[in-house]
Amino acid sequence: MVHIKIESYYFKIFEKIYKLKKTKEILRFLSYMSQMTINLDNKGLKSIAYDFDLFFIDIWGVLHNGVSLFENSIHTLNELEKLGKEYILLTNAPRPNSTVVKFLQKMGLESKKCQKVYTSGEAALNYLNFDLAGQKFFHIGPPRDFDLFKLFEKNKVNNVEDSEFLLCTGLFDEYDEELDYYKKLFKNKTDKKMICTNPDLIVDREDERELCAGSVAKVFEELGGKVYYFGKPYPLVYNQATKTKNKKILCIGDNLNTDIKGANIQNFNSLLIVDGIHKNEIKNNLNNLLASYNVKVDYIQSKLKW
Repeated sequence: MVHIKIESYYFKIFEKIYKLKKTKEILRFLSYMSQMTINLDNKGLKSIAYDFDLFFIDIWGVLHNGVSLFENSIHTLNELEKLGKEYILLTNAPRPNSTVVKFLQKMGLESKKCQKVYTSGEAALNYLNFDLAGQKFFHIGPPRDFDLFKLFEKNKVNNVEDSEFLLCTGLFDEYDEELDYYKKLFKNKTDKKMICTNPDLIVDREDERELCAGSVAKVFEELGGKVYYFGKPYPLVYNQATKTKNKKILCIGDNLNTDIKGANIQNFNSLLIVDGIHKNEIKNNLNNLLASYNVKVDYIQSKLKW
């Protein structure tokens, strides 16, 4: 009788251990499943479109390559409209919405879709117009970005020393490949704050890779300067673009540092376009790449396709 009680006692202990072990295995499996990245190349975006209320869609690298629109991407926008889905064409462009709209219209994007555009430059304007109103600034970037500050261009100065803050929209045309120039430019100037209107580090124009304002801002930070960023991945730009509360949201883009990280920060779902700026890195190992950027991706597609 005692022998039976002892066996029964140990059996219950082992049963608890077994159940605990199985529970841990199940939780581990569920955790693994939650981190799995699903490839939509065969099923298309249509297979998950009904699950979301709002789509934040990157422009450069997703809708076009800097030269021409992608037909499959435009078709996808058409299908989202048919379903009555809300989408925002959210881009890290250091210019007002109107400038990017004109650029897209020249490419052939219809006006109805252009109304969905929201830029990082537009997001920065409120801060520039009100918080920094009347302050002198030194502009880092090409002349094509001047329309960002045309309403307060009189406050632009030609020497860094005379400025109260730095406005970075990109690189100077004559120094668009050399970051060492900016290290020299900013030396002993880090007491001034910098406003960066495009957090992107790089962009691909067809097969040519170009540096963006984010690369210059990074140099300034490495020297000890303070940078105020406007655009993805920072949450403010999403809420400036549209209302996000109580909506199931999918962010679509080709940049892990901005599109995907922005989604992760706010617990939005994400779709990475792999034939974008990371295409050469992805060839090696996607999981290792995601780990190196410390991001999670829910879905991938080679190119945006319905």
